[in-house]
Amino acid sequence: MNKRSWAEPFKIKMVEPLRMTTREERERAILDAGFNTFLLRSRDVYIDLLTDSGTSAMSDRQWAGMMMGDEAYAGSENYYHLEEVVQRYYGYKYLIPTHQGRGAEHLLSTLCIKPGDLVLGNMYFTTTKAHQELAGGRFVDVICDEAHDPNDPSPFKGNVDPSKLERAIDTAPPGRVAYLCLQMNVNMAGGQPVSLDNVRQVSDICRVRGVRVFLDATRAVENAYFIKLREPGQAHRSISEILLELCSLTDGCTNSAKKDCLVNIGGFLAVNDPDLAEQARNLVVVYEGLHTYGGLAGRDMEAMAIGIEESVQLDHVRARVGQVEYLGQKLIDAGIPIVRPIGGHGVFLDAARILPHIAREEFPAQALTAALYVDSGIRSMERGAVSAGRDPDTNENVFPSLELVRLTIPRRVYTQAHMDVTAESVIEVASRAKEVQGMRFVSEPKYLRFFQSRFEPMPARASADASTRRIRAIPSDAVR
Repeated sequence: MNKRSWAEPFKIKMVEPLRMTTREERERAILDAGFNTFLLRSRDVYIDLLTDSGTSAMSDRQWAGMMMGDEAYAGSENYYHLEEVVQRYYGYKYLIPTHQGRGAEHLLSTLCIKPGDLVLGNMYFTTTKAHQELAGGRFVDVICDEAHDPNDPSPFKGNVDPSKLERAIDTAPPGRVAYLCLQMNVNMAGGQPVSLDNVRQVSDICRVRGVRVFLDATRAVENAYFIKLREPGQAHRSISEILLELCSLTDGCTNSAKKDCLVNIGGFLAVNDPDLAEQARNLVVVYEGLHTYGGLAGRDMEAMAIGIEESVQLDHVRARVGQVEYLGQKLIDAGIPIVRPIGGHGVFLDAARILPHIAREEFPAQALTAALYVDSGIRSMERGAVSAGRDPDTNENVFPSLELVRLTIPRRVYTQAHMDVTAESVIEVASRAKEVQGMRFVSEPKYLRFFQSRFEPMPARASADASTRRIRAIPSDAVR
């Protein structure tokens, strides 16, 4: 029997018009933005796949809930609703809301890291690592080797390597491992999940050695879905059951609610230790707001509470991940190199293989994001050497094993037709790959440089044809 088609488990109630641009307009826009898609104006973007952070479409229930916002400065009813929902689905005892995940990362890093401490993790994430380093810590990667190979078919490439973990803890000076930051659906590895068995094993290793484990639960719901889908013995369990067990194996979590939790702003730190919770509540007053709102309006907390309840529904997660899989499979069928298996929140293009003529020092992923935008108005994100930043000791560029472009799919926003247009643009750009030029910095901020850096194309080599020196790398009759 042939596989039946599936459809989104929702219907469209309201639409937002998209502005169509000409190729000439896009060439001017990317030039003005310094060839950095973060610096584009949203009005100049057709299909926005920059991030899934805060870009989800909220449900009618969430919008209705926002009308029930209790905007009292202290003790908002919406806080207590959110607290109850977090305790029910994530299982942690104490909730400290923040304006977004970055605020939670800041609190955790400030409270738990001393200068010179090591922070272990299954591959770095940009903002997380920045907060850890600003607190005086040094990140140590303990992810499995499979994560660094975009073609490795392993189903759980986000797993921690137990041997690396044990070695990192046992060789560190006593008491100088701050904690293990255990990321779900590892972003920089291509959205690769962690198995439940691995989390159990990692938790045991850390508990025996007195090292705390904090979950980066930003995409833990999607990770739970992959466990249900791929891990033996888990198919009969619900998403919420798996999520609750994942969290039970850790001491707390940071969460950017702008992803799984289906809201446009918000996050939280959740912990089980009452002393740590009290310290966090004291610190949140300094940086975020009172401990019962943490920089959020009451209506935002209500939308988050409802979003968490919706996020663990199987129909929602299956359709969300299914749309990502749909786009990824179209690209695989067309021979486009991507990270495999297809991840949970986006399709990650292997820019180093798509643009092999561009040296890593010329940032092929950054060049590819600009070429895709010029071709069709699609905004994507670089996840390679620009994102990796510089070595804190040598100040040299760090070149990670993966040089990727992320096509990140917002939840409940785009249709399959948008995915078709996206696939066609990637295929077109890849077919003219040799015309894409490398990039060099024009300006480079000290922290999280990928957000605000500006670039320019590398000078064309003397032997290059004049047509390859143009800003636009794709023919003018391409998809608009």
